[in-house]
Amino acid sequence: MTLEEQVKLLHKRGMTITDEDKAKEVLLDIGYYRLGFYWFPFERSYPEKRNRTHEFVAGANFEDAVKLYYFDYKLRSILSYYINRIEINFRNFLTYTLSNNYIGNPCWFIDDSIVEKQFVQTFDSSVYTASFKLNAVIKYHHRIHRNDKYAPAWKTIEYMTFGSVINLYKSIKNRDLKIKIAKHYGIRYIEILENYLEIVRELRNYCAHGNVLYDFVPFKYIRRGPAEVTGARNFRNLNGSIAVVLYMLKQASINRYNEMIGDLQTLIRRYSQTPKVAEIISGISGLDASRIK
Repeated sequence: MTLEEQVKLLHKRGMTITDEDKAKEVLLDIGYYRLGFYWFPFERSYPEKRNRTHEFVAGANFEDAVKLYYFDYKLRSILSYYINRIEINFRNFLTYTLSNNYIGNPCWFIDDSIVEKQFVQTFDSSVYTASFKLNAVIKYHHRIHRNDKYAPAWKTIEYMTFGSVINLYKSIKNRDLKIKIAKHYGIRYIEILENYLEIVRELRNYCAHGNVLYDFVPFKYIRRGPAEVTGARNFRNLNGSIAVVLYMLKQASINRYNEMIGDLQTLIRRYSQTPKVAEIISGISGLDASRIK
């Protein structure tokens, strides 16, 4: 459809557009399809995803949907920045702990006396692939050390995906070492750390791929633990997931934790000035600036 036809269709379905020229500019910039995820909460059939009528509720406003889009966009930027700190911190502490425990075995990550056999057997096909070995650092290592099948842990793990690093932690056989790492993050049980890491990883991937955040639902329920998630709905929504990110960040850096709280509060308060967007942020995302901690 042309921009004019898109605007006409939105009008027909009940959406208010006060500035059609600006709306056309936005539609050309962001796209009708992408914006559709953000006017979804303004539809009569929401949250039903099947048999959508695409008819809007009374008062649905194009500008509000755009504001929700930018709330999501800016939230992705905030989360990406701070989750990166968590990822680097965990990656480094895992490598540090295991490498110092297995001095003399720089490639402990593919030793099936240390790591579960399944991880070792699939390592070449899932991690140390031909494309992985094209990484400049890894490639240079093998050019200098031609007899090494793998680069040492402090090089290899640095370039593994966050998901692969989490799987490596899960595959460590020595339970005491896994507990030691969990306790470093103020967590008593391995299962809770694994759950928290998966929540962080899932949010990270959502941000990296530009996915919609305001109605984020993690694949698994958040476990009860030191992140102190409360309220039934928060165990599987954006608010509870951000609480996990904040908890993990606090263990890595109290300064970054305080910064993230400030960034989140500023963002939520700014977009909560629009009543309908505030309703979505609070009702669907579960976020409340005064309760971010």
